[in-house]
Formats: sequence, C-alpha cells, structure tokens
Amino acid sequence: MRAFATIAAAGQDRTLQMKKIGMIGGLSWVSTAEYYKRINEMTQAQAGGVASARIVLESVNRQEYVDAVIERGDEGAACAQIGRSARALQAAGADFIVITCNDVHRFVPELQPGLDIGFLHIAEVTAQAIKARGLRKVAILGVRKTMESDFYPEILARSGLEAIIPDEEEKRLIHDSIYEELVNNRFRDQTRREYQRIIADMGRRGADCVAFACTEIPLLLAPQDSPLPAFSTTELHCRAAVARALA
Repeated sequence: MRAFATIAAAGQDRTLQMKKIGMIGGLSWVSTAEYYKRINEMTQAQAGGVASARIVLESVNRQEYVDAVIERGDEGAACAQIGRSARALQAAGADFIVITCNDVHRFVPELQPGLDIGFLHIAEVTAQAIKARGLRKVAILGVRKTMESDFYPEILARSGLEAIIPDEEEKRLIHDSIYEELVNNRFRDQTRREYQRIIADMGRRGADCVAFACTEIPLLLAPQDSPLPAFSTTELHCRAAVARALA
C-alpha cells in the first residue's frame, strides 16, 4: 500500500508541474482526435508512468466555420468564432493555445493582442524543423486558404526558407480532397497516389521538401511514403506542445 501511495504521489507531482494545454479543435474532429492521441502518447513517454497531458478542449462547430468562410466569405465571423474559443480556453486556465488546424492560424495576429496567453503557432514550429534539416524550398500542401494566404510564406521566410505553392489544378485537387474526404475520415488509395504525384511534380519544379500543412494529410500519407522529405505539421505541433507543457 505504501509503495502504491509513493507511485501515486510521484505521478501527482509530475501532473502538477505540467502546463495546461488549451486546444481549439473540431476543425476537423478527425485531426483533433489525432492531436489528443499523440499528445498523450508523447506525454506518457516523456513524463513516465501513466502520465497524461493536462488538456482543456474547446471543440468548435466546423459547420459554423465552413458556413462563414466558404458559404458567406465572412472572414470576420470565422475569426470571431475562433476568438470566442480562445477566450474560453483562457478562462478555463490554459497556459497556452494549440489550434488543431493550419489555416485557422491566419487569425492569430488579430486574436493575440486580446489574450493574456499565447498561441503555439504551427507554421513557426514547422519552419524550425525544416531549417534544422538544412532544407530550403518547401512545398505547401493544405486547404486553399492555407496555400493562398501569406502566413506560411512569411513565417518560412523569417527562417530563410521559401514556400513553393501548387499550381491551380493541384490546389483544386488538394483542397477538394480535404473538404470532401479527409475531414470526413475517408482516406482513399487513389487520393494518396494523387498526392504522391503532386509532390513529385513539385520536386521537379524546385521543392526540396514538403510540409503537410493540413492536419489531416498525415492520416492519408505517411511522411516516409512521400517522394520528398516530408514534415507532418500535426506531429511537429504535438511534439512542441508537449515540450512546452513539460518545460
């Protein structure tokens, strides 16, 4: 009984030392589930015992977000939705915020001044990992908002990296496959082969690596199956979140 109490006390000490991760999820639930799984797997591996992460989850309604962004083209409404979730996480005692979706990070500069806690930015984490590998020209694969927004090129450029964007037909295929298949938990071999073809073509156009800049893409195509060195933004973001929580 005394041994069990000692183990329990040690586990409690590790838990009390962890920072609380505020997670904005639901965009989609598919990638959010992967975040929860990987963050807890990494936390247990690093903290030991049966440790699990301290997470408070604000799971937004993806349909509300899609209605604003796609149906109405109302960026302000979409940003306000994410802002409400960020403030809820702050009120719940989160120490920092992780958004389980790449394209939503375009709202971070607007939202950050109104918060007392910071975001762990997915593009910054990705840029650091790519730079550490000595690579420079990054193919960006994600939804249209991610591929056409400035936040990835600008953040990569701060690390001396260059963003390579798919052509129009490639963007259409990637975006449509994410919205119609991946966020609905559908992963088809044909779609996987199309991604491999696009990545290989972008390599011939100068890219020396690829960022899976949509958190569902690594569930379709494993980095080791990519024609170019590939960086899973989901994995990198989870790893960075655990490192910050346990720091």
